[in-house]
Amino acid sequence: MPPPHVPALLRRRLFRGTAVVRAGLLTHRQLDGPTWRRLFRDVYVHAQVPVTHELRVRGAVLLLPDAVVTGRSAAVLWGVPLADACDDVELTLPPDSHQRRIPGLVVRRAVLQPEDHWRRGDVPVTTAEATAVRLAAALPTDRAVAAVDQLVASGVVDLAPVRARAARERGPGAAHARTVCALADGLAQSPQETRLRLLMHRHGVPPPVAQYRVMVRDRFVARVDFAWPERRLAVEYDGAWHGEPAQLGRDRHRLNRLRAAGWQVVFVTAADWRRPTEIIATIMAALDA
Repeated sequence: MPPPHVPALLRRRLFRGTAVVRAGLLTHRQLDGPTWRRLFRDVYVHAQVPVTHELRVRGAVLLLPDAVVTGRSAAVLWGVPLADACDDVELTLPPDSHQRRIPGLVVRRAVLQPEDHWRRGDVPVTTAEATAVRLAAALPTDRAVAAVDQLVASGVVDLAPVRARAARERGPGAAHARTVCALADGLAQSPQETRLRLLMHRHGVPPPVAQYRVMVRDRFVARVDFAWPERRLAVEYDGAWHGEPAQLGRDRHRLNRLRAAGWQVVFVTAADWRRPTEIIATIMAALDA
């Protein structure tokens, strides 16, 4: 059996099926075969090209060239992985655009100000600041705060202009966006750290110092997720990656250095989230000790 026909022009790029058929590069029957993957209606890519959320975003814009990428999809283009490959792509079209339902896309219609437009490569996307405020307005509180924290921690935007932008917003979701941006601090290294910080905040735990550098006589000991320096107490979120053998050894040495410096460390793991009240009780007991 001869190998499938793969035009060099199409080997690594997205394309509209109708366009390549019209140009004589492929036939409808070839497009329906296993060599090509359909991302959306009439949007294809070679089956060996890895499917990522960014690839699907680019395919969506190829299908709807008047759209601007917004929300979690915009965050992905800014280098912050808030959406997986299988998640719907979020786009915004002008209010007077033709309404169509396309599987795999979440299309809203709204007026976007010219200063909120940007381009990442050849893809129209909201600015990082506008993206942060959109997420703050649209997502549930904890997820929204975590999203804003990740955008700020990545360095693509600063928290002050995001808060200022949220303060100017009006309309649906504006009040929620202001609340979210007030809760964000842009310091968390993971969504679970944000979630832990918000849990402590809601239960009246004295505010910790986030990402605190423990020093002994001008010598760096460790950086901890949350600290109460006057009590030499640290709280750390222990993610799954800490179980890797090489990381486990580094963590043990780090813990020994903290203990030698007189610090107590409370660890919170993914399994502990089933009992959030016990997390708070453990932290409060350590603070009272």
